[in-house]
Amino acid sequence: MAKYNNIVILTGAGISAESGLATFRDEEGMWNKHRVEDVATIQAFARNPEYVHDFYNEMKKDLIKVEPNAAHLAITELQKNYPAKISVVTQNVDTLHEKAGNENIYHIHGQINQAVCMNCGNVLTTWNDVTTEDVCQQCHVQGMFKPNIVFFGENLLCMNEVDALLRSCDLFVSIGTSGVVFPANTFVRTAKYYNADTIEFNLKATANNYAFDRHVIGKAGETFPKFVEELLQETKAVADI
Repeated sequence: MAKYNNIVILTGAGISAESGLATFRDEEGMWNKHRVEDVATIQAFARNPEYVHDFYNEMKKDLIKVEPNAAHLAITELQKNYPAKISVVTQNVDTLHEKAGNENIYHIHGQINQAVCMNCGNVLTTWNDVTTEDVCQQCHVQGMFKPNIVFFGENLLCMNEVDALLRSCDLFVSIGTSGVVFPANTFVRTAKYYNADTIEFNLKATANNYAFDRHVIGKAGETFPKFVEELLQETKAVADI
């Protein structure tokens, strides 16, 4: 008999940083070579779609090389061996969760290897470059693909599904999130309101620390696999009784 029946794991930039993705915000990183207003708003895309596509096409080339770390792999182990529904809600646009074999993934900020047709809503999944020359295979209109990344001012993706998960989960785990980005910083409070246990894995306690029952400080690649091992051993011990 498992201690938990419905687990929600929220991940942020911190889990990807341990795979090397923090470099995108370093002094020489891509985000510091471009203004947000030029590459991450719908106004920027309408003004210069070629420039925006070039930015995300270049990012793809770097992200496709990155490998998941021990924290991503521990999620897979938990999903395979723990008798509960386990969902991953991620703020990250990389595909490290998919590479690690995670399932039930909700990319609320979109993902780097997708483009969405603004004419018909068709989603194209590709690691190749996307340009204004591409024609949508569903509606056959050219130049309507936009990177499937949530730009500033746009609504997050999958929010109805995420809200339902938060209301029904009995364990909420946050890994590598800052606790300051809305609305993801409210997720723990929703889960807590519906009586879920709440645990935070981070390099330091976040602004949401009051909403967590437990804080595990340190690198997620070291601390989260230990937590998964403990949870699995606890379940096995109960089963052996």
